[in-house]
Amino acid sequence: MSKVCFVGAGPGDVELITLKGYRKLQEADVVIYAGSLVNPKLLDYCKEGCVIYDSAKMDLFEIVDVMEEAVNKGLTVVRLQTGDFSIYGSIREQIEEMKKRGLEYELVPGVSSFLGAASSLGVEYTVPEVSQSLIITRMAGRTPVPESEDLRSFAAHRTSMAIFLSVNGIEAVVDELIEGGYPEDTPCTVIYKATWPEEKKVSGDLSTIAEKVKEAGIKKTALILVGRFLGEEYHYSKLYAPAFKHEYRK
Repeated sequence: MSKVCFVGAGPGDVELITLKGYRKLQEADVVIYAGSLVNPKLLDYCKEGCVIYDSAKMDLFEIVDVMEEAVNKGLTVVRLQTGDFSIYGSIREQIEEMKKRGLEYELVPGVSSFLGAASSLGVEYTVPEVSQSLIITRMAGRTPVPESEDLRSFAAHRTSMAIFLSVNGIEAVVDELIEGGYPEDTPCTVIYKATWPEEKKVSGDLSTIAEKVKEAGIKKTALILVGRFLGEEYHYSKLYAPAFKHEYRK
């Protein structure tokens, strides 16, 4: 029986799809891609005759209807989603509807935009003695956030943070972070379309970032990165220290 393959498209650069995802895309008879977010140049990998649907114009049930019709015809289906679908990918609802219809599926992970952003900036989220944790979150919008997960409560940890889907409310984000515990001089970078050709970076600290983002005209498709990992302080890890012994290096 045919199945639906969910493929993480990567953050934008067409070469940042995984080899397995690339192969699945090449083999697909039908592709349903997240048109508002996925780089359309990825569709150049599709074979001639592949039927392509833009899910930006479809609701959940229309998407699953296309999947069901294609699978019943014995066709190979790829659901191409931005970054890695395990973060704000809305795949749970698709899978639950597919289960109701007896449709089989598999998942091929991708490179998330928060990883692409770190590479573009040349930074590490987990700098020894500066931060060893990363919080991935978002502000409440049309999709609510549990009260226990508001930005203010996370800010109390002062660790590295990657904030998705929130740049249009940058002033409110900054207010919550400062009120929660981050000092105003905490480094902050907003990166628009990380790894895309039109990528744009705006850096400052919490006291300046909102104004800089407004001046740059960034209103969507951007990540807000916050924390001392973006600053000048760093410490070398113990792992490669000459005096640090372990089972591979005596």
